[in-house]
Amino acid sequence: MEAQLLCCEGDRPAIRRAYRDTNLLTDRVLQALLRAEDKYLPAPNYFKCVQKEISPYMRRIVATWMLEVCEEQKCEEDVFPLAMNYLDRFLSVERTKKAHLQLLGAACMFLASKLKETIPLTAEKLCIYTDNSISPAQLLQMELMVLNKLKWDLASVTPLDFIDHFLSQLAVRRENRPILRKHAQTFVALCATDVKFIASPPSMVAAGSMVAAVEGLQMRMVGNSSMYEKLTEQLAQTIRSDPDCLRACQEQIESLLETSLRQAQQQQHSVAMETKSSGEGQDLSATPTDVRDVNI
Repeated sequence: MEAQLLCCEGDRPAIRRAYRDTNLLTDRVLQALLRAEDKYLPAPNYFKCVQKEISPYMRRIVATWMLEVCEEQKCEEDVFPLAMNYLDRFLSVERTKKAHLQLLGAACMFLASKLKETIPLTAEKLCIYTDNSISPAQLLQMELMVLNKLKWDLASVTPLDFIDHFLSQLAVRRENRPILRKHAQTFVALCATDVKFIASPPSMVAAGSMVAAVEGLQMRMVGNSSMYEKLTEQLAQTIRSDPDCLRACQEQIESLLETSLRQAQQQQHSVAMETKSSGEGQDLSATPTDVRDVNI
């Protein structure tokens, strides 16, 4: 009997995902993350002390491009913040030419995808996303350089590592958890594109994102009318921080959201005006997926 082979073509085939292991959401694991997070923080002043050609504006452009690639390829949610951690840590120790910044971003996504994906991004596909301005050989060479500068220590702690821990501690209705988690993840991705959060501990970004998501969705904890104050105090205690610092982080995240939404609307208006005559519109929002739905 002749064997029949089924070939499923497509950029990112459907992949079976494991359920989240609730046994990992213990206080022991959380404390281990809190102890380890400072080890993976990049230098906050690398633009002034290390880099000569690269500016914060250039980082934002390449970060936005990296986020778009991860979204279009439906990468695991951890890939983008992890790739940005690699990029910032590399730029903290190695002076880089601005012409090589996109190559560096591609290499960081390449490594993060290998660490987090069942089927990682390929070198060839990443080169296509750069309009073939780089070759697979250059990407592999940059990958080795990143590994060398990071001393092969790729198990970075990111804000997403804390989200499920914080969510498990909140008295939020079960039906609200998925959308709360989704919006907190969106805030984390948004923070990763902005230089103001480079030196912020991942736990602080995660806690600020969680409070901002809860307030933005106007949720109510079961049997608790003064939710926001108690939530802020609870998370601040968990991450061993001052509640005022957490509130400041939350306000910074909300301000970043407003700025991002305003820029997206301006860009959409410009695109609509340019394409009005042809009748072909396109949504080119510079904000992460679903960030415009926060106030539903």
